[in-house]
Amino acid sequence: MEAVTSPQQESYGSISRGCQWLKALPNKCCDKTMEIARKTKKLGQDDPRRIVHSLKVGLAITLVSLFYFFEPLYDGFGDSAMWAVLTVVLVFEFSVGATLGKGLNRMLATLVAAGLGAGAHCLASISGRKGEPILVATFVFIIAVITTFMRFFPRVKARYDYGMMIFILTFCLVSVSGYRDDQVLEMARDRFSTILIGCCASLIVCICIFPVWIGEDLHKSVAANIGKLGKFLEAFGDEYFKVSEESNENNKSYLQGYRTVLTSKSSEETMANFARWEPGHGPFGYRHPWKMYLKVGNLTRDCAYKVEALNTYLNCKIQTQAEIRGKIQEPCKRVSLECSRALKEMASAFRKMILNRSAAMHIENSKKAAEELKSLLKTSLWEEADLLEIIPSASVASLLMEIIECIEKISEAVNKLGEAASFRKSNATVLPELSDSIQQETVQQDSNTAMPAPVPHCVIIMSE
Repeated sequence: MEAVTSPQQESYGSISRGCQWLKALPNKCCDKTMEIARKTKKLGQDDPRRIVHSLKVGLAITLVSLFYFFEPLYDGFGDSAMWAVLTVVLVFEFSVGATLGKGLNRMLATLVAAGLGAGAHCLASISGRKGEPILVATFVFIIAVITTFMRFFPRVKARYDYGMMIFILTFCLVSVSGYRDDQVLEMARDRFSTILIGCCASLIVCICIFPVWIGEDLHKSVAANIGKLGKFLEAFGDEYFKVSEESNENNKSYLQGYRTVLTSKSSEETMANFARWEPGHGPFGYRHPWKMYLKVGNLTRDCAYKVEALNTYLNCKIQTQAEIRGKIQEPCKRVSLECSRALKEMASAFRKMILNRSAAMHIENSKKAAEELKSLLKTSLWEEADLLEIIPSASVASLLMEIIECIEKISEAVNKLGEAASFRKSNATVLPELSDSIQQETVQQDSNTAMPAPVPHCVIIMSE
């Protein structure tokens, strides 16, 4: 009896699970659709330019598709008109620099490869019907080997890799196709003409309709990365020394923002390569020093690695006692705060393309605080403490001193970039040696009179 009922129970269980799955299917589909809608909305809200880019690509493809829709245009190019559509799909990129780079690469590679392919066909045809395939195969082999090896050069790969690939493809199509088709010159002409039309359509739409300049994105990205380090250092002092719970909660978000700086190398190099293709626009003139942005970015990442090491001591299991940390609290907080001010002023001036050297004042203040910190570390106040408890605080102090050196290098690189890029000068500069004497007016009162205290003078130099 059990052998009969057991399969029946399994069958009923399978049917029941199937019915439950079917009942839950509409809700699952609805939830999945809502999730996709939320992600789509967030994607558009994060960067509305993505929506505009999608519309621009659709417009460019529609324009070049007219070669297939109208008989006069189709009769002029025939089936080669499809190359114009394919060119738009392959060339049209998000930014002007990327589109211009790929478009020029494709046009130049197609022109040179079509000419060489036609020449190879003519030379091979002279050798007769038997020798022609051997010569064509030899030419294809030599060109493919040389061009592929050239793609390994870093500078060629960075700027001309796409053009090299199109060069190999076009040369093979023209030279090999000529073996079966005598109209090789007409084929090369039609191919280049349609690709030229596709590239021009892409560039016109990309530049004339809400252009996205990759160089401007690189400029903002480098400035933002410098500012993220400044925000971390601003919050680090209160978090490490636990000044107040309220400030600690407000600083939590700042303590994680620097992590994106650590992984920015690849994106910055890509943006710099594409930015070199862009023409002068806005404050970014012709031959803007885009390479110098990479140097500033590398120095910023070096500082970010120090910040990463500093961040590990916030949650370290072995912590120095609060009493011992209090001995170095004041100079450490001053170093962290002055470094933060230097980075934030650099980021703000850099973003606005202003040549402002006021960050040097905060760097000097941080150096003075670092000297006080060194003096404390050399004294005998650590003798009564356990060595394992001293190490974390001593490491924090050492990292803060190293960060000062990193910030000084960033400041020098930013100033050199500003001079090379002709950043505008700030309207006023306060002399660093007199900055410490600037105070607010105070009022001294006695029982009879109230006399204002004299206000210290400061020298302001107006730039031309």
